[in-house]
Amino acid sequence: MTANPSNSLKWVLAIDDEPETLDVVKHCLEVDGVEVLTASGAKEGLDLYEKHLQQIGLVLLDYLMPHMTGDLVFECLQRVNPDVRVILLTGCDDNVAKRMFEEGLRGYIQKPFFVEDLLQRVREELSQV
Repeated sequence: MTANPSNSLKWVLAIDDEPETLDVVKHCLEVDGVEVLTASGAKEGLDLYEKHLQQIGLVLLDYLMPHMTGDLVFECLQRVNPDVRVILLTGCDDNVAKRMFEEGLRGYIQKPFFVEDLLQRVREELSQV
């Protein structure tokens, strides 16, 4: 778990089992002025979301993780906050996201991703919080 809390109400929570992805996401977003929490698995991510619900404006969520897939994590996040903003950040094709879009998924970014694409989507979502 990594956190740099501040007075910002627009944090991003990144949930991914790949440390390299978490490092890239955290670095890029922090350079852009965004506070970032990271979780290396579903349970840790859900715990962080519940703990920092008032500060987190967006969740970046991997799909394929040990113990729980992204769609199940998404459902759990929605139980905590039905209005949760989630972008799927995954190496899977977009078929895995189809049902999630029907349930309120905000977006889908294919890995590997371009940093500028990630920054643009995060800025768009946080500007609406």
